[in-house]
Amino acid sequence: MADPETPAAKVEWLTLGPESEGQRLDNFLFKHLKGVPKSRVYRMLREGEVRVNRKRAQPDYHVQIDDMLRIPPVRTAQKADPPAPAKIGKSLLPRIIYRDEALLVLDKPAGQAVHGGSGISLGIIEQLRQEMPEQRFLELVHRLDRETSGVLVVALKRQALVGMHDKMRHGEVSKSYFAPSHRPVARPGTQRQAGLAQVPDRGRRAPG
Repeated sequence: MADPETPAAKVEWLTLGPESEGQRLDNFLFKHLKGVPKSRVYRMLREGEVRVNRKRAQPDYHVQIDDMLRIPPVRTAQKADPPAPAKIGKSLLPRIIYRDEALLVLDKPAGQAVHGGSGISLGIIEQLRQEMPEQRFLELVHRLDRETSGVLVVALKRQALVGMHDKMRHGEVSKSYFAPSHRPVARPGTQRQAGLAQVPDRGRRAPG
């Protein structure tokens, strides 16, 4: 039986790009060194085996563009062959309604999930990554339900993703939903507001 792990042949040197900017160093290493126990990663940091710009760095250091990262030889899980990309139906590129260096805004069609999951091989974000292979970073800022159409914001830089999430947490960004009605409302311009009720779990009464 083949060994499921293979040793790195030598020290690895990485120059970090904008897709990694702002990540904690330990989180970057967890993602880069698939299969390596977290205890081993922290030991490498503690003993100075990992260097940033030839200096020791703490796990909570936030990496920057053009940081030079030294990673020692380490046994990592053998990478499986990536699955064949799912077939693309209609292109999403014509549905882009705004784009700058940090964000992309898309007119999401109803009926398409924003990301893959159980029984879904190709969501919006996976399709964008296929159609925009030159874009090294693409992450959803928020989600919309599969059957919901509307504006979907995608971050093109990690710094933009973190910034948008911070604005959403502090209420600086709001979302509005519109639903068509088959019956006329009381009068033109009427708005109806309703709160969401908590569904009782396993027969227990919902609070409030």
